[in-house]
Amino acid sequence: MLYLLRWEHNKTAFMGKGLDMFNHRDEHTEEGMVLIQANLDDMNPEWCSYVMDKLFEAGANDVYWVPIVMKKGRPGFMLNVLCSEDYLEAMEHVIFTETTTLGLRYLRADCHRLGRQFVKVETPWGKITVKAGFYKGKLVQASPEFKECEAAARSHAIPLQQVYDTVRRSFALVSEEGRETT
Repeated sequence: MLYLLRWEHNKTAFMGKGLDMFNHRDEHTEEGMVLIQANLDDMNPEWCSYVMDKLFEAGANDVYWVPIVMKKGRPGFMLNVLCSEDYLEAMEHVIFTETTTLGLRYLRADCHRLGRQFVKVETPWGKITVKAGFYKGKLVQASPEFKECEAAARSHAIPLQQVYDTVRRSFALVSEEGRETT
């Protein structure tokens, strides 16, 4: 049986902030985005996940770290934060108060996002969600949700890869049956 879910990214975070929600099922381009970058070579790497969580809580769309080699051969990493211009001040606050950086770079960006939909598929361990991506209305990506697969693997003492393989096969069967996913 196929269960379809309507998914609204960060709905709770956006509620009451005057921001328009859009249907993630539709492919779209988000304009007015900013990629904020900071190079760090003197911050404890153990802080990275904490800083990342704080940035997501403050409204970041994406946060990632890239290992780099800085001047004088020092190892470091680059913090990258993608957010709407509306959240720029909140991101600056987190970065300047929670990291050791003394400066930031700003790159303006537009982001093309595939249409997406969350689909629940049946497995021997219960329903597991697959994120389906659509380009020009056609399915081009399908990715099982990691946390749900991890939970199934742990609770049933089976390999994570087995869960992923089973979820992918279940999704493929649903797709082959020609069931509508819109």
